[in-house]
Amino acid sequence: MTTREVLAAARLRGVVRVPGDKSASHRALMLSALARGTSHIEGLSRGEDVAATTQIMAQLGASVDTRDGVVVVEGPRRGLRTSSEVLECANSGTTMRLLAGIVAGIPGEHRLVGDASLSRRPMDRVARPLRLMGAQVTGRGDAMTAPLTVLGARPLRAISYDVPIASAQVKSAILFAGLVGDGATSVREDPRTRSTTEDMMRRCGIHLTSVETATGREVVVSPGRPTSQHWRVPGDPSQAAFFAVLGAIHRDAVIEIEPIDTAPERIGFVGVLERMGADIAWHDGSLHVASSSLVGTEILAAEIPSVDEVPVLTVAAAAATGVSTFRNVGELRVKESDRFSGSIALATALGCKTWSDGDDFFVLGLGTAAAFASFSLDVELDHRMVMAAAIAASAGRGGVIGGADSVSSSYPAFFDDLASLQ
Repeated sequence: MTTREVLAAARLRGVVRVPGDKSASHRALMLSALARGTSHIEGLSRGEDVAATTQIMAQLGASVDTRDGVVVVEGPRRGLRTSSEVLECANSGTTMRLLAGIVAGIPGEHRLVGDASLSRRPMDRVARPLRLMGAQVTGRGDAMTAPLTVLGARPLRAISYDVPIASAQVKSAILFAGLVGDGATSVREDPRTRSTTEDMMRRCGIHLTSVETATGREVVVSPGRPTSQHWRVPGDPSQAAFFAVLGAIHRDAVIEIEPIDTAPERIGFVGVLERMGADIAWHDGSLHVASSSLVGTEILAAEIPSVDEVPVLTVAAAAATGVSTFRNVGELRVKESDRFSGSIALATALGCKTWSDGDDFFVLGLGTAAAFASFSLDVELDHRMVMAAAIAASAGRGGVIGGADSVSSSYPAFFDDLASLQ
């Protein structure tokens, strides 16, 4: 495990181009592998999570190559097939959950494995709907943790399913399985999660309808095979959130984050920072952020459905004046680590008073990042906790972070990009 010391930066100026969106990267690879013909992908995320998906698509029969920085995927004429080897998902929950939906429709036995962290994450939420569709899915214990064994079938049964816990991954797994259903499959979610899968499937020629309710959405997908495409992956907004918070809380910063995906479900953190008083604005798809004085606010899980940005927004809360409340964020407990406890531990290490009540937690901010304590923290090999801690250290008085090498799963160049601003 790598321990890294991050020093406080006196002044921050510059432009950051964050990696290609991880969510779109996974789905571009999967849809390209499922398609007949040749697809091209520009801007694919270079993190280890997406590398795991790349390897698995090749194992299932797709040809994957890189030419002049563009990833070229050839979908097999007769479709994907079983692999005699285990499908190694590494630390990627997106890979495992979406892959389960894909292999549920490929006859034969598929074994999905992951690292120690991924093997603690619940997969029952995917297994339940896939079983209803006719696939056999087994795992460890009531939470159906990995390793998973999926016995695929074709066609699968079309179902109408209400997702009990809002999850773009679960929704996407069902939609992928629905591509080989015996009729139209319906998925209902509340609140709405990112529409990346739906948008990309439509582009591939899949017949898919989406109707929004007050705070939710119903998506209906019809069976079909995707058509090959030329994909251009936008910048990842979840990674942009780290630099947006850094620019807002640092005492002397002007940061531009180059074009990112601006889908409403992906940029909830921008609205939160605006509400806190951040000097943040859009210009031609790029996000411009400058030093600000922040005030505490209430942050609802529905604003950031994946809750991936909560750790770094906790850092913003620590620099704000007053109390910030994070509501209904219990899902943080079943991420790469227990980010609920981890976020509280980070704010506490910075010198804040913190407390929790059920699935809510509270941070009494220090009023400025200059008041942050220098800290030493082990973040359990969780890439988002590492990056959140690094932002706090850079804006405050520095810190020592254990597990720093975990950033390679999603953003290998994170520390280089952070250093480039100083």
